[in-house]
Amino acid sequence: MQGAGKKIRALFLCTGNSCRSQMAEAWARRLLSEAVEPFSAGTVPKGLDPLAIEAMAEAGVDISGYRSKSVDELREIAFDLVVTVCSAADENCPVFPGARRKIHAPFDDPPRLAEGAKTREEALAHYRRVRDEIREFVARLPEMIGTE
Repeated sequence: MQGAGKKIRALFLCTGNSCRSQMAEAWARRLLSEAVEPFSAGTVPKGLDPLAIEAMAEAGVDISGYRSKSVDELREIAFDLVVTVCSAADENCPVFPGARRKIHAPFDDPPRLAEGAKTREEALAHYRRVRDEIREFVARLPEMIGTE
């Protein structure tokens, strides 16, 4: 999938590009910077989630400078890999002609899970769990796509 010295361009796609896809992009930057050029976008972007920023900061990853982007902003980029991180994005995934591979990795939606939380700490627990699941997924990505 990748030539000598060429990074894989990976798009992490979600509906709002506010939490899960942002986390995935950040983990790919942190863990796979030698092999992957990561991007994230949403089918209907709605702004960066403050609790996602906080959860990632607790793990030592700063996403406070990231912004929510529409897939339309990235149409000109030839992606090798598209990873949908929510079911709605998978069902409504636009076609990326150059993408050689698509992976669906449905993660729970922290904002939805946190809706019933009685405290900020209880809400953050959902973000932390999903953050850690996404980290684990991203760390395994090279073996899943055969770039090790």
